[in-house]
Amino acid sequence: MKSSTSISFGDGLPGGRVLAITRDRAGNFWIGSEGGLSHFDHGHFVTVTKKNGLPGNSVSGIVEDDDGFLWLAGTLAILRVSSQELEKALLSPSYQMQGASFDANDGLRGLPRQREPFPTAIRSTDGRLWFSTSEGVAVIDPRHLPRNIVPPPVTIETVKADDQTLQPASGLSLRPRTRNLQFQYAALSLTAPEHVQFRYKLEGYDDEWRGPVSAREVAYTNLPPRNYRFRVIASNSDGVWNEDGALLNFTLTPAVYQTNLFRLLCVVSGVFIVCVIYRMRVLQISRAIGARFDERLAERTRMARDLHDTFLQTIQGSKLVADDALDPSADPIRMRRAMEQLSLWLGTATQEGQATLNFLRTATTHTNDLAEALRRATEDGLIPSSMAVTFSVVGDAKEMHPIVRDEIFRIGYEAIRNACTHSGASRLEIELRYARDLTLRVDDNGTGIDPAISDRGKDEHFGLRGMRERTTRIGGKLTLMSSSNSGTEIKLIVPGRIIFRKMLGRRSLSTRIRALLRSRDQPSDLD
Repeated sequence: MKSSTSISFGDGLPGGRVLAITRDRAGNFWIGSEGGLSHFDHGHFVTVTKKNGLPGNSVSGIVEDDDGFLWLAGTLAILRVSSQELEKALLSPSYQMQGASFDANDGLRGLPRQREPFPTAIRSTDGRLWFSTSEGVAVIDPRHLPRNIVPPPVTIETVKADDQTLQPASGLSLRPRTRNLQFQYAALSLTAPEHVQFRYKLEGYDDEWRGPVSAREVAYTNLPPRNYRFRVIASNSDGVWNEDGALLNFTLTPAVYQTNLFRLLCVVSGVFIVCVIYRMRVLQISRAIGARFDERLAERTRMARDLHDTFLQTIQGSKLVADDALDPSADPIRMRRAMEQLSLWLGTATQEGQATLNFLRTATTHTNDLAEALRRATEDGLIPSSMAVTFSVVGDAKEMHPIVRDEIFRIGYEAIRNACTHSGASRLEIELRYARDLTLRVDDNGTGIDPAISDRGKDEHFGLRGMRERTTRIGGKLTLMSSSNSGTEIKLIVPGRIIFRKMLGRRSLSTRIRALLRSRDQPSDLD
């Protein structure tokens, strides 16, 4: 008994009607349908379609000649193809079969019929093949086919680079940044030029041959700069290939930014920039650490000035009172007065010590008391009885930065103390002027200051030196004019934008930049 096998679309058979079924000499089953040419193997179908070179989407007739070639009646023509080409197409879905195609240019009248209830191709006993067409019946004898064995010569006609036509020549050099590149080629065939097929390959860009195609030009875009070789080969209507073909060597010149030297410079520049940034960061950290050390040193210097200007001076005055009380004397009233003065000064020293400690913890919160503080300085027993003191305030008092105000008070207090202690003057004028800037003037009619002392200060004494340091610290200007005839005048000018609070927020950009640069060189605790 003969067994039967049922097949369906689930076995891989393409959709559409089955139009022809043939078994070749090797025992292979071929099925032509509206979906292409299918081969049944090991219970499954593999289909060859138009993408593999069939002349149309459907196959209505299949017939084998004496040489083992299959003749396929396609939608647009009749294709003669070998079993080897069919096997390659079955193994690779993208493979383009090489065969001979017959259509109206070869004398075929009409097109092979499709969707007929019977096969449209048959082989007669004499070996001829018969095909049903839309205009009748066509017959061909495979044993007497005219064959063109001459491979067509191939030439590259023109090259277009960004719509600029160039003559193809070996060693062609294209300008940098060429975006669009087109090659136009041709092959000579006197028998059937419309059946000429081409394959091409751009060595340096393509890994495999492209084609076969019938188009006579190809375009590439955005090729990287390098050396290339364009090759094209062609086949005639009988599938005879000119394997040598034509070739063109050319170079796409790189732009400056595409060269290896430029890339090397970019790498070197990048490394240099990273090194510079790293160096700047290290320098920034070093400056920050240095600024912290400078701030500590400045704080120690400020404490030394405060101790000298207040606490130590009071202790020194107390010692003078104590020394005076130790002098032999039988006057108890004088002794009591000296002890009262000593008690007063020791109390003052205690207050000044506490004030210094408080200043280390927080800035003073009292405002607009500079004039009152300077006035009290002239009434604490520091002024000798032989000296007449004149104190004046010009302009309306303004709210001031507390730290700057304290520094001004220290400078003014030191100037008053020096006038009382060293000038031998009979008159002392103190003027505090509120205007766009703050001006403090201390003027006496004493003996003046030795120029050497006014320039360099006195050894182991920090009065004038401390005044200048404080002035620099707050960004002011200190002038000292002295002569043996007219006495000494000390004038301090502090810019209003530094001391007056209402002007602190209205500093110009240039002023802020200068203040920033100055603060980097001289750390300050004003803020």
